Amino acid sequence: MASNDHFVCLSECHFMNPGTLAEIAYYPNTQRWWDSVDGVMRAWSGRDLSGEWPHPLASELIKYMDEAGVDVCFALREGMMDISGHTVAMSTNAFMMQQIEPYPERMYLEAMVGPIIRRGLEHAIWELEYLVKEGNAKLCKVYAPEDDGPLDDKRLWPFYEKACELDIALTMHTGMSYVVPQPNYRTHPNTLDRVLLDFPDLKIIAYHMGWPHTEELIGLAGKHQNLHLSQQDRDGPGPALRRHEARGGLGAQPADPGRAAEELRLPGDHRRDAGGIPGPEPGAARQDRAHQARLAGRGPSA
Repeated sequence: MASNDHFVCLSECHFMNPGTLAEIAYYPNTQRWWDSVDGVMRAWSGRDLSGEWPHPLASELIKYMDEAGVDVCFALREGMMDISGHTVAMSTNAFMMQQIEPYPERMYLEAMVGPIIRRGLEHAIWELEYLVKEGNAKLCKVYAPEDDGPLDDKRLWPFYEKACELDIALTMHTGMSYVVPQPNYRTHPNTLDRVLLDFPDLKIIAYHMGWPHTEELIGLAGKHQNLHLSQQDRDGPGPALRRHEARGGLGAQPADPGRAAEELRLPGDHRRDAGGIPGPEPGAARQDRAHQARLAGRGPSA
């Protein structure tokens, strides 16, 4: 575990199976997807995908965790099944468990069992329960852009009920979907209101700060005490990506891992900006990374 004075964790650390990426390369939507990823990376980091990037694998991430003083991470498969007409995901939960196995106490599974509605509730609920009880999953992501309904689709109610029963926090993509061929409307922050009105005990961590509807999400976090905010990629180019790594994990690769590490080493109030001080921050926007680790059953107690 990294030696520093603060407990620091990363979530949404996507690993992708190189074999699968090669197998789906001929689908028309594959290039469209990479083109939109390229646009996002240029906006966040001022750098496109044409240069050299770390491989999206555990063996690469652990190097940067050590460099940046990160204690633990939550590793998450990449879905995007709609790219191949729902033939295959870019990586699976089994692939993720194989990846993190060499790094116990440093890497934990952030499960994803969707698209929940499209695959069938009974299958998603079975896999969620299996991964929590047998796979030691600490979080579970709900990614609605590739599913058949928004986050407040009533067909998801049995899944949310199971998450409450298992006492596992759900991480949710909120705000715009960023990539094609996925629509934006399924993850607007206002979809969380109806969910939490019916499931007040459900713990939700809202990824990406609901951008560009951030203020609405902050208001909802004041209204619903089990809604926790994850500040990611919402502050504009440059610093946004480094904060994204510190607060919200590796939804994208850092353009400059060394500078990202420096963000985590800053003292005092700057360290708080990078998400390195444990414990909830004052006010409605409970954004701290160690706080998220506690929601997942990891990190120092409050």
